[in-house]
Amino acid sequence: MANTPSAKKAARKIARRTVVNGARRSRMRTYLRKVEEALASGSQDDARAALKAAEPEIMRAAQKGVLHKNTASRKVSRLAARVKALSA
Repeated sequence: MANTPSAKKAARKIARRTVVNGARRSRMRTYLRKVEEALASGSQDDARAALKAAEPEIMRAAQKGVLHKNTASRKVSRLAARVKALSA
């Protein structure tokens, strides 16, 4: 348990940040799930629209520190490749 006032304050800050990051992560995963569902349905138009909505969310998560920048870029790249492959 935190003993010093600064450690107690740090613990409060971490708790608040954890809640915020959890919400951001959940929101991002929701958008990812929508892209996955669109890919599974086989509709390229739906998949393209879902990806267009998901990409800013993924990059926002990276910007806010929920994901690493390279991880976010990799996710977007792989999703885009899968959406592109639907037409082939």
